[in-house]
Amino acid sequence: MEPPKVETAERSMPRTLSSAQTFFTKFIFPALWIGIFGMGTVVLFATERLSHHPGARAVADVKWLFLAVWIVGSAFIYWACGRLKRVRMDDSSLYISNYVREVRVPLLQVRAVTENRWINIHPVTIEFRAATAFGDRVVFMPKLRWFASWSSHPVVEEIREAAERAVGLRPGPR
Repeated sequence: MEPPKVETAERSMPRTLSSAQTFFTKFIFPALWIGIFGMGTVVLFATERLSHHPGARAVADVKWLFLAVWIVGSAFIYWACGRLKRVRMDDSSLYISNYVREVRVPLLQVRAVTENRWINIHPVTIEFRAATAFGDRVVFMPKLRWFASWSSHPVVEEIREAAERAVGLRPGPR
């Protein structure tokens, strides 16, 4: 006699939604930009003290501009790049990682999905109904699409549809 078959719900393998360049954009680019621009700014301040030639006044004027650009640019890069997460999705959940830990968030928790078309990486923001380990929203960089600068990234609608299916607002795929 055969043992009774137990039906289990099969989950699809999680598919990566975020760009392969996320790690570079989150960690390497900010370190390089902030570090190199900062060193250049420090050099401008140091050379003013060491120099007594007529062009030194021009350097003195430019150093404050460099300092301001470095501070504003560093804050923007930290805001735009430092908060990026790696995101994967299967039929029922999102898997969100900050490269140290990964959390599973059911698609039922997705409240809204938006993107910013004005920033070249098209960051996608996912808002949740309740706070997760990473807060009530996460931002990720979707995969790069050539020559589609101003159109909405297809991953935005894909997440919206999956979240609607999870709460029963939309029928499942056929």
